[in-house]
Amino acid sequence: MRPAFLVPACALLLLLLAGCTPAGTSAGPAQKPAQATAPPVTAPQPTPEAAPQASPKPTAAQQQRVSQLITQVESAYAAGAVDYRRGMLAEAKVQFDHAVDLMLMSGIDIKSDPQLQDEFNKIVDQVNGLEMEALKQGNGFVPKEEITPGEAASEVTFTNVDPNLVAKATADLATTKSDLPLMMNDYVATFINFFANTKKGHNTLLHSFERSGRYKAMIQRVLAEEGVPQDLIYLAVAESGFNPRAQNPHSRAGGMWQFMPSGNYGLTRNAYVDERFDPEKSTIAYARYMKFLHDQLGDWYLAMAAYDHGAGNIQREVQKTGYADFWELYKRHELPAETANYVPEILAAIIIANHPHQYGFDDLTLDPPVLTDTVTIDYSIDLRLVSDLVGAPVDEIEALNPSLLRMVTPPDTSFDLHLPAGTATLFAQRVALIPEARRNSWRYHVVVSGDTLASVAREYHVSESELASANQLGENDDIAGVQALTVPVPLAPQTLAHVRLYIVRRGDTLVTIADRFGVSLSELRRWNRIRSGIRVAPGRRLRVAEPAPRRSVSSHRHSRKSSASRTSTPKSGKRSSSSTSRTKASRSSRHKSTKSSKASRKTQK
Repeated sequence: MRPAFLVPACALLLLLLAGCTPAGTSAGPAQKPAQATAPPVTAPQPTPEAAPQASPKPTAAQQQRVSQLITQVESAYAAGAVDYRRGMLAEAKVQFDHAVDLMLMSGIDIKSDPQLQDEFNKIVDQVNGLEMEALKQGNGFVPKEEITPGEAASEVTFTNVDPNLVAKATADLATTKSDLPLMMNDYVATFINFFANTKKGHNTLLHSFERSGRYKAMIQRVLAEEGVPQDLIYLAVAESGFNPRAQNPHSRAGGMWQFMPSGNYGLTRNAYVDERFDPEKSTIAYARYMKFLHDQLGDWYLAMAAYDHGAGNIQREVQKTGYADFWELYKRHELPAETANYVPEILAAIIIANHPHQYGFDDLTLDPPVLTDTVTIDYSIDLRLVSDLVGAPVDEIEALNPSLLRMVTPPDTSFDLHLPAGTATLFAQRVALIPEARRNSWRYHVVVSGDTLASVAREYHVSESELASANQLGENDDIAGVQALTVPVPLAPQTLAHVRLYIVRRGDTLVTIADRFGVSLSELRRWNRIRSGIRVAPGRRLRVAEPAPRRSVSSHRHSRKSSASRTSTPKSGKRSSSSTSRTKASRSSRHKSTKSSKASRKTQK
């Protein structure tokens, strides 16, 4: 089964806070960007001064704090507007959400401060207008799910191949340096033609090649260390398009190399971590498994087919025909359609990758590599605290640690925490200020002009006395000369946090609910798996605290079967060799039968 992507999506932002009145903006004519049409962005327009309220006049410090907050909000909106103009809708929505979350999580009652209320109305109205225009052209701020080159190639049919293309590819093959025994035939040429001469094939392979730049150096290093041919990097073209977050909702295969959730691959999977989504650790597991398959089958083409179809299945087909040769099995129709096409499409990708300009990939520019600092920790730390310590958005910290299933690292065990490049020293210096037992809940606040103990305490919902005590200060002390404060945020009781639900009332939106419970908009969406839009139906139950993750299912079912039975009988869901279509259901059985075969080989060894 070809992997489907579950791309994390941010919802559109609507103005539905109590007492807020939309200021309806309109966008200009649409222009075609990369993802969807993005209309011209107008800068937020000043709103009239609110009428004086019968409320205490804010102090100078409070006014300064609100002004600084508005400056931060405007900066985040402006950054999102730049991304929006460029057609980078996913990046734009992150910035727009950040602008709203800055106000929601500020600790200031938005409705009680006219200036902040006006700013909130203005920003949300502007974003809502842009979202509505984007929705007319596509999915709004939600990027379209992109299929992999392998999925795109499922529609390929074998017809007469242009002999000129075969001759050209054969000539290119003669000058291709590869540590695989590459070959050219009509099957491979058919996929070269699809990727080079069709829009769908060209675009999906181009985007896959571009993404490979993020991880190419790491993958090449791992393959070299494990003694595996370098060109096996291109199995990721068929598996995930080099997307480490790829997940198949049907088979539950996940990660860049699409491992199933059960199976002994040396990858940790528990309530906190799923290392199938760790780019480097999953690549190590992939390289070692490919080497194991080659040792069992003695041929890299058969090993590639076994990665798709299962080693036990390939061995039976070899025994049945007497041919330990992939192309003989292909010609004799012993392989399922997906596996038969799997190897030639990867060979086509290898040949094109080695000669991109000859096949029309002149516009290929690799994404810059993902650079990180990695620190190994053995304590639990909240990613929001990590964000505070290194001064990076929490979304960036999450993206650098895709194997984490929740917002905290696992307790009492080693974990490789990935940080933005160049921040490891800063992290070490600042985290030392937080008691180790409190790193899963406390926060770190960099003091800015206008901050007071009272304002910081309100922002994080702690008492002034607790904040002062944690920083060895008196409650009346001035913090103007203090660089940063450790904030003793209490750890939410697990039994309450994991089951806390709210029943949506008429007139509620995600924005108003997030504001009511003091959580961010992005958290509320993530906890409730809300893809797009913030309208919620009355009566729906929403999680308003972090839910407990589902625990993994261990694969002890192999243990009750003998080695012989495991070798001869694949797990349920095996595909028939008479399969004639490449379906998503077939990919799920691939990894299931693969793991069964792998388990039996280890028992025999």
